[in-house]
Amino acid sequence: MNKVIRFIPLILFVLLAVVLYRGLSLNPEKLPSALIGKPVPAFTLSQLKDANTTLSAQDLTGDIVLLNVWATWCPSCRYEHPYLLDLAKSDRVKLYGLNYKDERDLAITWLNQLGDPYEFSIFDDMGRLGLDLGVYAAPETFVIDHNGIIRKRFAGPIDAKVWQDEFEPLIRQLEAERAKG
Repeated sequence: MNKVIRFIPLILFVLLAVVLYRGLSLNPEKLPSALIGKPVPAFTLSQLKDANTTLSAQDLTGDIVLLNVWATWCPSCRYEHPYLLDLAKSDRVKLYGLNYKDERDLAITWLNQLGDPYEFSIFDDMGRLGLDLGVYAAPETFVIDHNGIIRKRFAGPIDAKVWQDEFEPLIRQLEAERAKG
């Protein structure tokens, strides 16, 4: 019995090493989402630039939509912002923002200084919609089809390579689906 007890720390170490190795081998950008194939959760929140204008999930339907979760406290959001400005010039997708757990004045100042790539931004200061969407942190981007169904969730900043590898094939597929009716 004493010999078995001596090996317990070694057994625990091996189990912990296996768990840690498995955790490190996962790609954090490919986090699964239970909302893929489901509609955007119902919400009523104000528009970032106009606190008197309320928005809902209905405002995200009708077009192929990118809902980009961003915040002024997020360094990766600043990194991806120039690419979002370029992306906004395309008429292939509507780009909406979800300003996540931020301060309204800081967020408006950010957009005024760096440029505003969004058709509008939803102001989610308490993170309620972010919680319903399963947001871990900013930036994250959701692709929503013209029927208001979430088709993809991407965690991390978007740049030209990410767009080509992760988004372009899906956007082409959604354009084809939309053309069929």
